[in-house]
Amino acid sequence: MNRLALAAVLLLWSFAARATDVPEFHLAIQDHAYQPAELKVPAGTKVKLVIENRDASPEEFESTEFNREKIVLPNSTITVYVGPLKPGSYRFFGDFHQDTAQGRLIVE
Repeated sequence: MNRLALAAVLLLWSFAARATDVPEFHLAIQDHAYQPAELKVPAGTKVKLVIENRDASPEEFESTEFNREKIVLPNSTITVYVGPLKPGSYRFFGDFHQDTAQGRLIVE
């Protein structure tokens, strides 16, 4: 039983170590706009986007160019993993406020 518990602990530690290796970037939604509107991330690397909605209404973080879609409830935070992506510029937007919630992921 002790070997099984040790194996489980090592396996969990391995997953935790990998999770911390993913670069993390932050976006905020405030007044139905993304801040910053452009976010630079490394090419060829999986990245973690932490998106905080500071508004009192929900928003939907969406990108058809890197195929992500997720609801962000009012005054809450979500995590979205993206990539690895090739160098380029990828559009994302807020589906509920497309007139103002626009952004670009610049992959370099």
